[in-house]
Amino acid sequence: MTATSQAAPSLRPARTALIRAWFFEPAPQSRIALLRVAIYLFVIDDLFFVVNDVFAHADSSAVLYRPIRLREWLNLPVPQHDYVHVMRWVIIIGCLLCASGRLPRRLGVLVGFVVAAGFTDWVSIGMSYSKIDHDHFALIVAVWVLPTIGVARFGNRTRSEAAGWALLCIQVACVAVYFLSAISKFRYGGLNWPTGSTFAWAITRRGTSLGDLLLNPPWILTASQFLIITLELATPLLLVLRRWPRYLFVIGLWAFHLSTYLTLTIHFLPLVICLLAFLPLESVLAWIRQRSARPSAARSRPGRFNRSSVRPEPSSGSPQRSG
Repeated sequence: MTATSQAAPSLRPARTALIRAWFFEPAPQSRIALLRVAIYLFVIDDLFFVVNDVFAHADSSAVLYRPIRLREWLNLPVPQHDYVHVMRWVIIIGCLLCASGRLPRRLGVLVGFVVAAGFTDWVSIGMSYSKIDHDHFALIVAVWVLPTIGVARFGNRTRSEAAGWALLCIQVACVAVYFLSAISKFRYGGLNWPTGSTFAWAITRRGTSLGDLLLNPPWILTASQFLIITLELATPLLLVLRRWPRYLFVIGLWAFHLSTYLTLTIHFLPLVICLLAFLPLESVLAWIRQRSARPSAARSRPGRFNRSSVRPEPSSGSPQRSG
């Protein structure tokens, strides 16, 4: 047996360990507990303020219904009023139960998958009437992977591989949205998209007063398009960056979404919420608890006893010395 053949088996465990460490990097369960609350509460908000036209679609003519491929593959029916009404309440109740973190493991997995299926159905109905919002992809991935973690308590800093895998799934989904958005710009707008007039057209169509200020001089919008396309193409770095470089990148993406809302009234809130998967939420929780514990500790701490500042009271039989 040659030296090469002997070394090959020894490399396999190291390679397997490296792959496992990347796909299942242990993460604190307290981070999942906070992320779970943010995701499930936002899903309820999404039903009323983002994909909030499902009832109107269900009450409208079926002629306008053009099911997306997912609904075609699953042979899902045309939405009806009673069906979407019941489904919304099932999603709301399920989200509140999952956000509480009080469900036993098996029941939590069952309720979580019911929420995931219902919310996917809800969003697919909203997207089957000529408008598809790509910012919901990461949110749908999140509601499907969060139930696989099981019970995750606040303050539990125990690291779990299941939590790390779920976080990675959400992170990859976020990166895919940004990166594929850049690819689609080149696919449909050509390589000249950064030098085009996409932003100018959008501002004249639905811009705000702040956006109108950016129309002159024109190079501002051109520079903004170059900046955004560069930012989107660079998002795969989020999967390899750690600590403050990663956190600053996320803050930069949030600033980008804030600017699009202030200038174009276009928000990407589902994607903004899912970016929390890149942040150490457990550290934020520990900081909040520490800050809230300081006032109570100060109230309960006894004052310092200074012997020199307290004079003993004289007994009734002894004369009192004058100052």
